[in-house]
Amino acid sequence: MKSLGIRNTWLLVKILALGIFSSVLGFMAFVSFLGGEWLIGLVLIVVILFGNYIYLSKKPVAAKFFYPGTIFLVIFLVVPIAYTGFMSSQVFKTGNLISKEEAITQLNSVGLTPAESGITYDMVVGRYEGNLAVLLTNQLDGTVSLGLRNELRTLTEGEYQLGELGYAQSTDGFLPIDLANEPNAEQILSEIKIPVDDEVFIASQGFDFAADMIETYRYDPATNTLVDISTGFIWVDNGVGNFVNPDDPEEKLFPGWRAQNSGQNYLSLFTDPRLNGPFISVFIWTIVFSILTMITMFGLGFVVAVVLDKKIRGRNFYRGIMILPYAIPSFMSTLIWAGMFNREIGVFNALLGSEIDWLNDPWLARGALLLVNLWLGFPYFYLVTTGALQALPGELEEAAVIDGASSSQIFWRIKLPLVLEILAPLLIASLAFNFNNFNLVYLLTRGGPTNSIEGESAGATDILITYAYKTAFTGASQDFGLASAISVIIFLIIGALSLWSLRQSKTLEEQR
Repeated sequence: MKSLGIRNTWLLVKILALGIFSSVLGFMAFVSFLGGEWLIGLVLIVVILFGNYIYLSKKPVAAKFFYPGTIFLVIFLVVPIAYTGFMSSQVFKTGNLISKEEAITQLNSVGLTPAESGITYDMVVGRYEGNLAVLLTNQLDGTVSLGLRNELRTLTEGEYQLGELGYAQSTDGFLPIDLANEPNAEQILSEIKIPVDDEVFIASQGFDFAADMIETYRYDPATNTLVDISTGFIWVDNGVGNFVNPDDPEEKLFPGWRAQNSGQNYLSLFTDPRLNGPFISVFIWTIVFSILTMITMFGLGFVVAVVLDKKIRGRNFYRGIMILPYAIPSFMSTLIWAGMFNREIGVFNALLGSEIDWLNDPWLARGALLLVNLWLGFPYFYLVTTGALQALPGELEEAAVIDGASSSQIFWRIKLPLVLEILAPLLIASLAFNFNNFNLVYLLTRGGPTNSIEGESAGATDILITYAYKTAFTGASQDFGLASAISVIIFLIIGALSLWSLRQSKTLEEQR
């Protein structure tokens, strides 16, 4: 009876958990459907159905353990990778952030010219029957009209009341809006577009005035072109997000729209003179930075481990001191080092009695970056190397001593090769990590120094990940498509290094 009660309790807990799980995801699916995100909604429904089937059924036992991890793997790894890959094939940057329909609408609303009639109006903005409306008084003949979204209704005397300035201020059912105290005044004014005929419409020219206007551009869906009504000039769709001058494709109309450009983002990194120089220099520095960091961190960690592997007085104390940089959060250490390198108040300049601009000189900044990364990383290699040294058979060193090998020969020909063999996967992992070490670079130098006067887009210490970040989120021009292409390249390189590391680990196991 007791076991039956426990079983029933567990069943109730499981049903309650599944109910909460299904309710939360079901609500998210409902909101997704309301927002027009059908794919997300359908995926959530599938997740709910599979989850209930797996945990209410007795058969798929293994799936009960793998299902939650699989869901998080897809959400936080597979989906971002897939979306980044998709974005890398898009023209998605400043000036090309909206859909084509929205771009055409904006071009039409921005490109306005006065109509030949030249009629202007005194205007009062308000609401009529709950909808946006305007009272218009023709400044030429004094006629009064009520402008609605799709209608211009002429009012007769007695249907409106004049104000002190001689133009209509109100009519029955019309509630004026105090635009001076309205936070959304600009948006309200932009929505005023009242048709007069097929070409002419009335648009606001400020808080109190309106005028007959015509659109500068008209989109022709049959030819997929934009026609300048005043000149007859035809702008053509270049296929990658802009209407352009057919005689000079570099002359574009903005805003443009998001468009597919296949591999153009990748190609431009190597062929566009404005991009390939900075990209190649950043790529080379990323490789140099990763390799030098790995060598220096391992080298110092290995030397310290060998020294402290011997029985010396205070060895445990020294070992504790050596891991302190590893115990302090890296972002705190990086910010402290940045302060130490400060030109005005930094401790280095105070000790040297100088005013060296450490972080604004390209080579000094690179040296500072390597030094700080060495400080942060060598304790890790000291720890793993200590373990590797202790795992080496003592008979090897004893046999070498008997054969007359010197300490340096034992170090270079026995200890170092064996430790390298053991730590090869960790060295490759360190190389991959530093290839992507965003926190260190951005917190210490922000990728600089950058010579913005000469138009440089990449800093002397930028690595690929910081360059991608700057491309997407900083500066006057933000290019999410190009940044995604750089991110995909980083992913492929890190993936290749990780695969190599796995193969090295497998080779090591086979040798053992």
